[in-house]
Amino acid sequence: MTNLNPKLLHVPKHIRDKMASAALDDTLKKQYGRKSMRVIKGDSIKVLRGEYAGIEGKVSKVNIEMGTLEIEGIQREKVRGGNVKVPIHSSNVKIVGLELSDKLRLKRLQPLKAAESEPTQEQAESKEEKERAMDKKVKSKPKTERQEMHKAKEKETQKQRDKVANEKREQMESDNK
Repeated sequence: MTNLNPKLLHVPKHIRDKMASAALDDTLKKQYGRKSMRVIKGDSIKVLRGEYAGIEGKVSKVNIEMGTLEIEGIQREKVRGGNVKVPIHSSNVKIVGLELSDKLRLKRLQPLKAAESEPTQEQAESKEEKERAMDKKVKSKPKTERQEMHKAKEKETQKQRDKVANEKREQMESDNK
């Protein structure tokens, strides 16, 4: 674990996965109804910032701990010779094409597609029925003994406050005369 931020050392994997996400291209946003997505190996991306801005390529490796990606075609020459892939942070890229061979990823995208479309008549009716049931529950909610005792206590204290206020008012009026 070299160069890992110590604050991220004990962060759970599901949270670190979110750090390896990137914004979707406008066409993909409209198609899938979401703004960003986790980057995986095989996604086509476009670099937006940095030395390699404007270059498009496929992701060859994702480093979740660092939140970086290695992209085919983006390499740097070493001093001693040879090429090394340059890690680019996922916040500096935009996803242009998704790798959809993963069935779980496809399944996660489907509900969002369905949510965009208008609800069917059956869905609308079931929603109305649920709302009616909730209204009935709220209206027919019985008061507990504690609630009744609390209200009775509040009324009693309010009567005492009114009594004290009236006594003070009468005393002020008698003193003014």
